[in-house]
Amino acid sequence: MKKIIVLAAAVLVFGVSVAAIAGPGWGCKDDGNCSQGCGSNRMYDTANVETVTGQVVSLEPIACRRGNCQGIGLTLNSGAANIAVHLGPQWFLDKQTMKLAAGDTVEIKGSKGFHREEDVFIAAEVKKGSEVLKLRDASGVPAWAGSGCGANRPGV
Repeated sequence: MKKIIVLAAAVLVFGVSVAAIAGPGWGCKDDGNCSQGCGSNRMYDTANVETVTGQVVSLEPIACRRGNCQGIGLTLNSGAANIAVHLGPQWFLDKQTMKLAAGDTVEIKGSKGFHREEDVFIAAEVKKGSEVLKLRDASGVPAWAGSGCGANRPGV
């Protein structure tokens, strides 16, 4: 009986440790793809949404905060400056019909944020010609967060 209690306690401690390491709002799949869940709109400031226009200079991978997953960002030349823009997880962007490339002229709606000691622009929507790529809703909840977040929750 004592062995069963010790084993149960060890399993409980392990489970709590894994949950603490993973953090709220994150889920990484076995293939290394991650999605930020409900907590991922912390950097997105709905009170300071603006639109920037320019030409895509390059697309870059962005390492996720936890795990071996990858997000995608771009550098946008607005004419006045180059702006680092965070789009979303690679697995989500790979499923979209709109594809972005260097040289594309785009209009990006989003808000300024701070990531790994640098200013970034967190994209909510990207327009390229007549195409629109929705990345976040009006509350800043990512499109890849799935149900249970933001407006899909009762009382929100």
